[in-house]
Amino acid sequence: MTEEALDRTRQFKVPDEEIRDVAQILRIVHQALTEKGYNPVSQIVGYLLSGDPTYITSHLNARTLIRNVERDELLEELVRGYLTHAKIS
Repeated sequence: MTEEALDRTRQFKVPDEEIRDVAQILRIVHQALTEKGYNPVSQIVGYLLSGDPTYITSHLNARTLIRNVERDELLEELVRGYLTHAKIS
């Protein structure tokens, strides 16, 4: 590598695949499914029960995002959100 090449600033962009906030991923997946005309609840449940990523559209990179999170983590976030919203815990 030349000295000139070493002096240049390199850009680093975190790809969408590295978004790790489970709640944010669920929001994006919900939005993508809704925009494509699917019932987001049914599709997410299908994915959670089967592990089959084809339940999730690739629109907005939703399928890639959701596959980066373990299904048990998704369930934890969903239960946490439900309990918080229902003021149970």
